[in-house]
Amino acid sequence: MFTPNTTARERLWLRRTIFATLILTTVAGAIAAFVWLVGRDGLDVLDWLMLGFFGLTLPWVAIGFWCAVLGLLILHLKRDPVAYVTPMVQDGDGDRPLEGRTALLMAIHDEDPEAVFRHLRATVESVDRAGAGALVDIHVLSDTRDAAIAAHELRLFESWRATEARVNRLHYRRRKANTDHKTGNIWEWLDRTGSAYDYFVTFDADSLMSGRLLARLVRIMDRNPDLGILQTLITGLPSSSAFARIFQFGMRHGMRSYTTGSAWWMGDAGPYWGHNAIIRTAAFMQHCRLPHLPGKPPLGGLILSHDQVEAALMRRAGYQVRVLPEEGGSFEVNPPTLPEFIRRDLRWCQGNMQYWQLLPVAGFRAMGRLQLALAILMYMAAPAWLFFMLTGFAKAMLIGFGSGDPGDPGATASQWTPTIAALGIGLFAIMMTVNLTPKLAGLVDVALRPETRRAYGGGRMLAASAVVELFASLVMGPAMAVAQTIFIAGLPFGRMVRWEAQVRADHSVSLADAARGLWPQLVLGLTLLTGFALAMPAVLPWTLPIIGGLVLAIPFAWLTARPSLGRLLTRAGICAIPEERDAPLTLQLAGYLPQADGTGRVRRTDIETGLADASVERA
Repeated sequence: MFTPNTTARERLWLRRTIFATLILTTVAGAIAAFVWLVGRDGLDVLDWLMLGFFGLTLPWVAIGFWCAVLGLLILHLKRDPVAYVTPMVQDGDGDRPLEGRTALLMAIHDEDPEAVFRHLRATVESVDRAGAGALVDIHVLSDTRDAAIAAHELRLFESWRATEARVNRLHYRRRKANTDHKTGNIWEWLDRTGSAYDYFVTFDADSLMSGRLLARLVRIMDRNPDLGILQTLITGLPSSSAFARIFQFGMRHGMRSYTTGSAWWMGDAGPYWGHNAIIRTAAFMQHCRLPHLPGKPPLGGLILSHDQVEAALMRRAGYQVRVLPEEGGSFEVNPPTLPEFIRRDLRWCQGNMQYWQLLPVAGFRAMGRLQLALAILMYMAAPAWLFFMLTGFAKAMLIGFGSGDPGDPGATASQWTPTIAALGIGLFAIMMTVNLTPKLAGLVDVALRPETRRAYGGGRMLAASAVVELFASLVMGPAMAVAQTIFIAGLPFGRMVRWEAQVRADHSVSLADAARGLWPQLVLGLTLLTGFALAMPAVLPWTLPIIGGLVLAIPFAWLTARPSLGRLLTRAGICAIPEERDAPLTLQLAGYLPQADGTGRVRRTDIETGLADASVERA
């Protein structure tokens, strides 16, 4: 397919053509199958509505399916899959001295100061051990409003400075007014200090990064002056929260194949996720200042999801935006409970819905505009899926209670039940397979790599964890879809999420608190369960994976926030990530020690250097 004379641009164009063809073929095939199943006796109004909603769900799930499949193939057919999709990664290898001066920015707002400085100090010590400390300065950018928390931040910072040999590389600033939130926090620093640095690395309050990875990012930027943003793959930190463990296990094994596949076709127009990325300072300052959108919040005013817009602006200016699709060295803390996860997700949802105003703006490149459209589609797929279900429910009620086809009052339930049953089985098979492919591809990837499989506890532990995570996904998917749909419906009427600190520490959720946030899921689930049981019991088994998720959302939120369940999963090693068993040096510096096995002993493996310490007794 490629010749020695094929340019990188032609290669990327062909990849995107192949990917677009796969997506369009998949969507067209699914729609044709739907029409064949439903339309043998003609399409009525409800059928057309179902077809429309079904069609809206397909692009996003088809993209996820093919990214995962292509990524899995690349990972196991290419000798160096990371270099295959991100060629400049090889420029970061070796010990070539760093050239660019780099600022590490920790933006905080009413966060736990102990956790913030523990992560930051571990990162800096790891940077020093990697020999990169001379050209890296640290800036703590506080937007904290709580005076007591701010005072604690300052005490910890001054305590750090008192023990620091190179005191001039440590900087702390607290803004009097947190204008424009995180975006304003970063831009205040850029306008005041940014020109003194070649690059800056953005951290969230829960971020952690190894010094070896940071040095590698700087070397890649040094050798590629047209590279504007290089985003790392971010993995979850070891957690004792049952919810966080289950969620990040699924994310961890699934994202490697997915991100590799997406990097293959996105190429130089990759994603930026707002943190744990290195950015070329001058290019960012010149081209990435965000406008305020017309109108009032929640859809106007300050752009909340700033990251993808900044990536699109960087590409518009001619700079590359790349993702490094490999695990290790870049970490974050995942939400410890389902209600906290939903709150974070709805904040992203609000920000992404603002992109509607940006799509027609002149000047964006095609891929930059596509990235914004995909960010919108990610959240529009949920309401489309939910309304598809509700329309199917209405159709089932009309048929099951003898009303028949709205276009043919003489039709009977017995005439239509086989068609509806076939539709339910077909849609279940299609949607479940396509939706689960990123997770399944990730499991296959891990299973095919013996060393990685052992890092997850072996094949049996991997399988047991996958079963737990699959059940959790079946609950979370419908619950999240309802929450997103209700939130999106309220945006035109002023519904919004407040910009405030996330609750990152483990905590319990009472049944009452869970019910206050998730009662719509329960009501909808019971309604669907009762309706299908009465009108069309033959279809009910195929709807249970969805209806069950709605009915179980409240007890799931309560149970997965229980400390006792978290301790049980931790002791059993269920849903453990590799760093939980063999903690790399940076995590050990931050206090994340490996868990003991059944003998009460642990092995601390320094993944960053390849050195292994002797086994140590658990205290």
